[in-house]
Amino acid sequence: MVTRYPEFTVTGTPREMGIQLGEQAGVLIRRFCELALDSANRMNSVSVEQAEDVSRASMKYAQSYAPHLMEEFEAIGESAGVPLLELMIAQVRNQFGDETENACTSLSLSSGITQNGTHLLAQTWDADPVLDEVTIVLTRRPHNKPAYISVGQAGLIGYMGVNAAGIGCCLNTLPAPSRGIGVPHYFSLRCMFEQTSLPTAVSVLEDAYRAIPVNIMMTSPDGPANIEATIDRVYVQKNSEYLIHTNHCLHQQLKGINEDFNELCDSYSRLPRMHTLLENHRQEITTKTIARLFSDHDNFPGSICRHQNLQDPKHGFIETVFAMIVEPEHNALYVSRGKPCEAPFEHYTMH
Repeated sequence: MVTRYPEFTVTGTPREMGIQLGEQAGVLIRRFCELALDSANRMNSVSVEQAEDVSRASMKYAQSYAPHLMEEFEAIGESAGVPLLELMIAQVRNQFGDETENACTSLSLSSGITQNGTHLLAQTWDADPVLDEVTIVLTRRPHNKPAYISVGQAGLIGYMGVNAAGIGCCLNTLPAPSRGIGVPHYFSLRCMFEQTSLPTAVSVLEDAYRAIPVNIMMTSPDGPANIEATIDRVYVQKNSEYLIHTNHCLHQQLKGINEDFNELCDSYSRLPRMHTLLENHRQEITTKTIARLFSDHDNFPGSICRHQNLQDPKHGFIETVFAMIVEPEHNALYVSRGKPCEAPFEHYTMH
């Protein structure tokens, strides 16, 4: 069993980084583009023509929002030999309907309650297991911006990880109203990783005309923060100790939305379970502790460590594809390639 994801490093201008990524990971990028629409259609029903329409329209918003990232994006497609519309489908696959395949449990802890006195950020990534084969760990070293290490599918313009300024982000699906067309959230997330403070990271997210809602669990030099971003507003929650999120709205002004959307993958039970686990391990939390908590099977099949459940015809294919722990002070990721109850957490650092 291969327990590490392929690792790549790119550096330079946006175009240079795009060319390098396409050259290094072209096979995986092309494969991801082959899988993206089929994977999205396990929860939706979208034709190629419809997917291309969403991609074409969203590309215009991405160009207006972050032209430097579109320069990199175009270079990725050019270098990997992938048409831009196909590559953009991979970026907007979660914009095709109200249903999405990603369900996660995330947490952010302040240095005051961890054993080593460091901030920690972590999440399970519960999704379609077919995407494991196209997942990579990527270090980007752009000119005049913080270096950034992430784990995600090959060809995405940005995904979960941490930058050299201590800004770390995890992503959770947030069931809430969407409009389907707008800046793909991988572009706004990447812009957040270009920042050096929580206020500026929040600001660039607010600037995006967002296509869908999203939850972003964060660590920063200011401590834990959680963002519930609807298509209209960005709501920030802070805590001096820790924050936990699953897949429903928690901000007081958004809780009413939960009544209009179906629960995603036992979100309501995973949240209190993780609270209980963390409270039982106060002052002894390390990366190894979190790895054990992520292996928890309480309330199976709706457990934090998620296994496929063939009795559930709608969400039963979803499982924990990987789990990630971020140690921002060391620019490090610990990632399990597979369910955390079965796979070791491998250590990655910026190259």
